[in-house]
Amino acid sequence: MKLSLLSLAIGTFALGIAEFTMMGILGDIARDIQISIPSAGQLISAYAFGVSVGAPGLLLIRKMPLKRIMLILAAIITVGNALIAVSPDFHTMLVSRFISGLPHGAFFGAGAIVCSRLSPGRGASAVAIMVGGMTVANIIGVPAATYIAGVLSWRGTFAIVSLLGICTLSAILLWMPSLPSLPDTGLKGQFRFLGHGGAWLIYAGVFFGQASVYCWFCYIEPVMTQITGFHQSAMTWIMVVAGIGMFFGNFLAGYMADRHHPALVSGMLTAAVVVIMPGLYLLAGYEVPSVILMFCATACLFGIGGPAQYMIVKFSKGGEMLGGAGIQIAFNVANAVAALIGGFAIRSGWGFQSPALLGLPLAAIGATAFFVLYRRYCCEDSGAVPTTVRSKAYQ
Repeated sequence: MKLSLLSLAIGTFALGIAEFTMMGILGDIARDIQISIPSAGQLISAYAFGVSVGAPGLLLIRKMPLKRIMLILAAIITVGNALIAVSPDFHTMLVSRFISGLPHGAFFGAGAIVCSRLSPGRGASAVAIMVGGMTVANIIGVPAATYIAGVLSWRGTFAIVSLLGICTLSAILLWMPSLPSLPDTGLKGQFRFLGHGGAWLIYAGVFFGQASVYCWFCYIEPVMTQITGFHQSAMTWIMVVAGIGMFFGNFLAGYMADRHHPALVSGMLTAAVVVIMPGLYLLAGYEVPSVILMFCATACLFGIGGPAQYMIVKFSKGGEMLGGAGIQIAFNVANAVAALIGGFAIRSGWGFQSPALLGLPLAAIGATAFFVLYRRYCCEDSGAVPTTVRSKAYQ
């Protein structure tokens, strides 16, 4: 593994802990700063809002060399999480949480471009290494950070993320070669790629593909404990298995996308979700099948995104940073919408396992988007996307 790619993985490891640990320590934070749980939930929304604002904010620094951009984003990770760790009250923490979310989408967006520059011809695998940091965070980082929050303090969790930000900053500074800035197409030129149907098909595939799994995954705890019958204490290892699925799916998709077309790989994984979701619904009362299908679902969840993150760089010429960051916006919006859809089904009395069925049509739409993308814009390319491609969509 190139050390330059490892520096990016350290950054996504930090981002994964910062984003997902909050769900497990909301109660601790609420008690410490004397607010309600619903109010503490605004800290999750503040981070998502920061992601959505920070991603297009890349336009402000688009003329800088790529290495300098990554250094700036690593610095914001460091400062934002340090501010959370020392926040004296809820409102200060809310602002700090927003700041810590700013580099999230931008880091993935600019990082995807860096990956394609560092590993020509193997860009999808390089992106998988970068995204792999977040999957490792779900396996190791988040459980460890949650444990630290319980034993010491939730503030220690964000102090550790800030230290990881410093590690990312140092690793990029030492290991990443100097990379020239992207050609500037002007502010208007940054948005020109949005006139290409291929870009919208990628965003549609990502949005519906992610939402299809998250409809069910957002409510995995009540499904596994109240329907499947696991004890609450089993949720720790269940979430570790889910994280291993994410890790496996991410790297398998990256490997396959360098040997077959990324659109085809993402399409096949999204189509697999069409089969997995009914299985999760029908077999929700059985422990072993539920865990196996959960593993497959989370593998598809992260497997869909990596190839798409790589593809959008090819389909957003002149606006690569905005295109790549847009994938992260699609991820976050999909997660929020999926939680609302799943919550509606549960409140309507359809049962905790019902969101799995609602994920089925979403997966079908996502798979269709990827297959149309492949058929209409990409099937001239045989196998993986080469350095010089024939399809006009990549020119």
